[in-house]
Amino acid sequence: MTFSAGVVHSARLVSGGTITQNAWVAFEGGVVSATGVGDGWASRPSAGSATDARPGQSDDGLVIDAAGRWLTPGFIDIHCHGAGGAAFDEGGDAIATALAVHRRHGATRTVLSLVTAGQSDLEERLAAAAAAATADPLILGAHLEGPFLDHAFRGAHDPTLLRAPDAASIDRLLSAGGGHLRQVTLAPELPGAGQAIDTLVEAGVAVAVGHSAADYATALAAFDRGASILTHAFNGMRGIHHRAPGPVAAAMHASHVTLEVINDGVHVHPDVVRLAFAGAPGRVALVTDAMAATGAADGPYTLGSLSLTVADGVARLTGGDTIAGSTLTLDAALRRAVTEAGVSIENAVTALTETPARAVGRAGDLGRLDPGFAADLVLLGPALTVEAVITAGRRLR
Repeated sequence: MTFSAGVVHSARLVSGGTITQNAWVAFEGGVVSATGVGDGWASRPSAGSATDARPGQSDDGLVIDAAGRWLTPGFIDIHCHGAGGAAFDEGGDAIATALAVHRRHGATRTVLSLVTAGQSDLEERLAAAAAAATADPLILGAHLEGPFLDHAFRGAHDPTLLRAPDAASIDRLLSAGGGHLRQVTLAPELPGAGQAIDTLVEAGVAVAVGHSAADYATALAAFDRGASILTHAFNGMRGIHHRAPGPVAAAMHASHVTLEVINDGVHVHPDVVRLAFAGAPGRVALVTDAMAATGAADGPYTLGSLSLTVADGVARLTGGDTIAGSTLTLDAALRRAVTEAGVSIENAVTALTETPARAVGRAGDLGRLDPGFAADLVLLGPALTVEAVITAGRRLR
C-alpha cells in the first residue's frame, strides 16, 4: 500500500554528497515533505502508530527508527537488462520479475536496457517497455544498447544484427518508444552517427558513446555534439594510452558527460574504479548491466540471440571468454566501491543516486532526499546491506 505519511528518524543520512547525523526524513503523498535533525520528527503528522510497518500492513502512517543506520536516496540503475531468470527484452511479466529482484536490493528506479535486435523486434520490445513505463512510474524508460555498435567492440551483441544508424530507423524507434525512449548507446564513428546524435538529443534522448572503436577526438566530437553518457566505461572501447587517451579520457574531459562503471570486481579493477571517481568527480554512475542470471542460479542463459554460460556468478558467451553483462546488484556495487575501491560513502552513494538521475534528465525530482523529491529511500545496515526499501512512500522491503 502507499502510506499517506511516514518518517524515518535517527539515521545517518547520506544525500547530496554529505552525511547528516541523527537525521530524519518525513514524506507524504509519495514525496519528501520535510527533513531535519534531532527529535523534531515526533511532532509531525507522519509520526503515526504503524512503527516499522512491514509491506502489506495497513495504517495511516509509517515510522521507522533507523537507530543510527545509513539512510540514502533510492538507487537508480540506468543500465540493466534483467534478473531472476528474466530479461527485459521478453516484455510484461519478465520485466516485473526482473525488477522485483533489483528493487529488493535498493534499485527504486530503473531504465530498461534492451540488447541488439532486428528493427521490427526492437520496435516491439520498445513498445512493451513503454507500456510497462506507462503503468509503473518507477520505470524511467528504455535504453537501446545496440544495434548501432562497432563490430570490433561488440561484446555480447549479435554481429549479424549490427548496423549503422539511418534517419528512418531512428524515427521509427522514437515512435515505438512513445516518449519513453530514454537512452541510446551508439558508436560515433559509424556512418550517420552524427545525424543520429542530433535527432536523438533533439528528441530528449540521452545519447551514450559505447561499444565503439572511437579515438579521443571522435569521442570528444560526439560529446561536443550532445552525447552525454559513456556506456560502461573501460569496457567495449579502446583503453587509455599515454599518447592515445581514447573515449574514457574524452568523457573525463567533457564536463557534462556521465561515466557508467560496472563495479562487480570483474569488469573493472578496483584501482581503476578509484581512478574513474578521481578523474570525473560527481560524474560516475554505478550501473549493474545485469542480465537474467542476477539473483538466479548459474547455468545456461540467452542474451538477445546469443547463448551465455554463467559460472561462479560471471556471465560469458558460451565457448568464449567475452563477458556478457553481469549478475551485479547496486547494493553490491556500493559495498565494493567503499570497501575495495576506497571510495567515500558520500561519493559512492552519489554515484547510485544523484548522478544517474541527472544523466537521464531527472535531477529535479530523483536522487536526493530533499523536500519535493520522490520519497525513495534505502535503509542500510553497518555493512551496507539493504534492510528496508521505500519507493514513492510505499515500503517494498
